[in-house]
Amino acid sequence: MAGIELRSTAFNDGAFIPRRHAKEGDDVSPALSWSGVPEGTAELLLLCEDPDAPSGTFLHWLVTGIDPSSEGVDTGETPRGGKSRPNDYGQPGWGGPQPPVGDRAHRYIFHLYALPEPVTLPEKATAQDVHAAVDERQSAAGTLVGLYQR
Repeated sequence: MAGIELRSTAFNDGAFIPRRHAKEGDDVSPALSWSGVPEGTAELLLLCEDPDAPSGTFLHWLVTGIDPSSEGVDTGETPRGGKSRPNDYGQPGWGGPQPPVGDRAHRYIFHLYALPEPVTLPEKATAQDVHAAVDERQSAAGTLVGLYQR
């Protein structure tokens, strides 16, 4: 399977996410850029999840229907053509990191999926719903991991 290169100017892969992107900061989404989207992609899907959350995987950001010709998104913006879906805070769009005080650093995994056809998800999709819908259908994917600790 082809790979998408997913990057951020806010943090490097495996490094800490700046406080301004967290709930306790400005709570704005980080800028992202990507390359390597294959020909024939109908839409991109962006997911950010925290698999280390005490109650199970927490959905921080879900955007569907992203224009496959786009190459990124600016800080605090929605990717071109994308529809912001509800996160696990109950709000559409980005919901920044807010791990329990004293927990070890949590991982915030950003996934960008190239899909050959639009995906159908429940209105309030969970991270598990997204994985079930895209894991077999994706033509390419990219991952970027950020850390956060309070």
